[in-house]
Amino acid sequence: MKLLITGLSHKTAPVHLREKLAVAESALPDALHQLQNLGASEAVILSTCNRVEIALTAPDHMTPGLIMDRFLADWQGSATAFEGHIYRLESREAIQHLFRVASSLDSMVVGEPQILGQLKGAYAIAKTEGAVGGLLETVMTRAFSVAKRVRTETGIGQMAVSVSYAAVELARKIFGSLQGHSVMIIGSGKMGELAAKHLHRSGARKIFVTNRTAERAEQMAALFNGQAVDYTRFLAMLPEIDIVIASSGAPHYILHREDMQRVIAARKNKPMFLIDIAVPRNIDPAVNDVEGVFLYDVDDLEGVVNANIKERSKQAEQAEAIVTEEVERVLSRLKIEAVTPTIISLQEQLEQIRSAEVTRALRRMPNLTLDQQQQIEALTKSIVNKIAHGPISELRRNAGQPEGEHVIEAIRKVFHL
Repeated sequence: MKLLITGLSHKTAPVHLREKLAVAESALPDALHQLQNLGASEAVILSTCNRVEIALTAPDHMTPGLIMDRFLADWQGSATAFEGHIYRLESREAIQHLFRVASSLDSMVVGEPQILGQLKGAYAIAKTEGAVGGLLETVMTRAFSVAKRVRTETGIGQMAVSVSYAAVELARKIFGSLQGHSVMIIGSGKMGELAAKHLHRSGARKIFVTNRTAERAEQMAALFNGQAVDYTRFLAMLPEIDIVIASSGAPHYILHREDMQRVIAARKNKPMFLIDIAVPRNIDPAVNDVEGVFLYDVDDLEGVVNANIKERSKQAEQAEAIVTEEVERVLSRLKIEAVTPTIISLQEQLEQIRSAEVTRALRRMPNLTLDQQQQIEALTKSIVNKIAHGPISELRRNAGQPEGEHVIEAIRKVFHL
């Protein structure tokens, strides 16, 4: 059985090409069946914003690359549109790539957790459609185990590597759990919106949005099931707010030290976290001198991100070593599986010969006791096992070796397998 992965990713192709190859989730069943109709034994299609990859297996007498070319021609009208951008990986390279993808080592943001869920979703659809059930299933399920091992044994996913997510990590350090804490978004900046999304996912449920343009505030509030607040009232509401995200386009400070002194007094010195992602800044740096107020601007957050990127690179090296080890392990297993039918055939043939000869001998010796018959059975089985040991060991030792196929073929011929 042959394994092939064909794909485009953020590393090899611009988005307009990735869009052409993308397969909508609703179209996945049809695409999988089409690959099988073209000769693929198994198929899994992973289609995300950053990559589109098609993994398939084909019998040894078929060329998986031709199956893929026919699929691209039928599905997209031409396979040539992707030349120079598409990659094709077979055997060991395909397995290693799949393990790296599952472990997020090939992601735009190394260590991000979403890709594993996306890969599991693609596999689940293929399983439902009856498109996996052999070599590809073995490799896919092993990829999930490898990804889990990478997460368990390294810290690759523990450090924030985006400004918006770094803000959430810092908030978590200050408040512990974010469950139930309130958030105020001032302005409509994109990074502020992303930080609010991360906070919402982390448990912050009371989210208020204010903006000079009321319509924009209402649009953003709808993203988090939040509440729009009139821009003239947001300062009065701050005593009720735990986390403030400032990302407005104001050319001057909109929060000053005196404002926050009044707010923190009204909060009875309960801590407050301010994230100023605006450029120019929205919050007077002197606010940081107010006890109980924790203010971070873009430079502070980028410092956290840069330190985390360096640390994540170290963790990625450990993860790569795990992937390499796991690739060797699965290849060894697959090599043994490849010669298993030959081993079984050899054992069955020798057993048929042994059993026939013992039956013939016992007919000529009708007076043997049951114990004597059992001794002959045991003796002949022992002889056959010792004869089989040599060729079986050679089959296993040569499985997957460069010249091993010649040895395996010779054993098949000698024993007429």
